[in-house]
Order: sequence, then structure tokens, then C-alpha cells
Amino acid sequence: MSSTQTLVKSSLNSYRIGDTDQRPWGEYVVINVGKETSGEEYCEKEITVNPGQILSLQSHELRRERWTVLKGTLTVVSDDTRIDLTEGESIDIPLGAIHCMSNRFDKPCVVHERQMGTCSEEDIIRYADAYGRAPGETTPQIAKSVKHFNDILAEIQKKSA
Repeated sequence: MSSTQTLVKSSLNSYRIGDTDQRPWGEYVVINVGKETSGEEYCEKEITVNPGQILSLQSHELRRERWTVLKGTLTVVSDDTRIDLTEGESIDIPLGAIHCMSNRFDKPCVVHERQMGTCSEEDIIRYADAYGRAPGETTPQIAKSVKHFNDILAEIQKKSA
């Protein structure tokens, strides 16, 4: 193992290249981890969101993200905005933004995610979730984001009924 790999392994304990995880909404594989010359950590994942699925509405205190659609159409909530992205389009998710991604369509959606900051699965604050994972407290400041989430979830449920 090179000294660079040792440094990455010891400073990025949460992710390793090749890690995969199955989730209720699909799966991800870690394709790259490291540190920028500035010392900032990054983690890159390839995320597959299955048709008719939605990730939890969440925020992060320690990282920001950039999502680029590689295949399919992704519906995104970022704070009070809802937008559809298609292949080749990207969105930046700022630190602290209330966000989620979903696939309202019939084919899998593949997304390249680049996390920047402190990269850890423990840095997730949930506000709403379709899979029974405990959400965080909803406040008036995030009401529009929660409404977008609930609207998307209702569209998905209506389509699958």
C-alpha cells in the first residue's frame, strides 16, 4: 500500500474505494476517495436510484455535494426548489441545504455524487423518509422542502398504484 493510500485510509475512515451498499431506494458504489491539496476530503460515489424511489429529505453539517446525472432523469429537491435533471446535467448541494433525489420514472437513474468536506455516512440529518427511518424534527423553515418531498412521494405512489 502506498503512503497516499495509507493517508486516505486513515483519514477517510467512513469510505473506501469499492465499498457498496444496498438501500431501500437502490445502491451506491464508492469509486474514489482522497484529499485535495487544500486538505479537504472528497468522496465520489456512483448512485443508482431505482424507478419509483426517493431518498430521504436530509441535510449535512460537514459536507457539500455535487450531483451529475449519468443516465436517466433525476428529480431533485434543494431547499425550496424542485428541479428535474437529465443526462449530463449537474446541481450543487450547498452545506446545510435540505435536499433529496428521486427517480419518478420507469428506468434506473445513475448519478455521480462528489462529496466535499468531511465525508461520513453519520453526517445525515433526516427530515422526511419513505422507508421508516427516523426523520428529524420538521420546522417552518423547511416546510416547502417537506412539501416538495411529499408531493414527489405522492406522485410515485400514484404511478405505482
